[in-house]
Amino acid sequence: MLTLLEDKISTPLGPLWVLCDEALHLRAVEWEEHSDRMEQLLNIHYRKEGYQRVAAHNPGGLSQKLQDYFDGDLAVIDTLPTATGGTPFQREVWQALRSIACGQVMHYGQLAQRLGRAGAARAVGAANGANPVSIVVPCHRVIGHNGTLTGYAGGVHRKEWLLRHEGYFLL
Repeated sequence: MLTLLEDKISTPLGPLWVLCDEALHLRAVEWEEHSDRMEQLLNIHYRKEGYQRVAAHNPGGLSQKLQDYFDGDLAVIDTLPTATGGTPFQREVWQALRSIACGQVMHYGQLAQRLGRAGAARAVGAANGANPVSIVVPCHRVIGHNGTLTGYAGGVHRKEWLLRHEGYFLL
C-alpha cells in the first residue's frame, strides 16, 4: 500500500494541498477547493494498489519549497521531484511540461510538435488537464493557440496570476 504524506499550505491564491510519497516525491499538488478532483485522480492512479493519506508537516521540506516559490524563488519548482501515475502518454506530456521555462508559454499544438506528435493538440490538452502535480508540472504555461488563457483546472484567475508571478506579462 502506498502511503501519501499530506500537508496544506497557505498561498496568495488560497490553500494548497501538497501530497508526496515516502520517498518524498510529489504525487499531487492541488487547490483546496478542488480537493474532489485531486481525490478522483488519486483513485484513478493508486486505488488498484491501495493508498492511505497521512497528515505530515512539511514532508521533506516540500511544503516550504512550494511556499518559497510563492515568495519569489521561482527556480525552486524545477528542483522538486515528482512521481506520478498516469498513462505513458500522460507522463510524456507531463515531462515535456517541465521543459517549458519559467516565464515562457507554449500552445497545445507546439507542445504536441515538441513531443513528435503534430496534430495531437487535443490529446496533449487532455493529458495536461489530468496533471496531478500543478505548479511543479507547470500546466499553467500552456495557452490557447490565439494566446487565450484556456484550460486550467485551478481556474483561469490562478493561471493568470501564476504567469504574471513568473514574469510572463499578458498584453
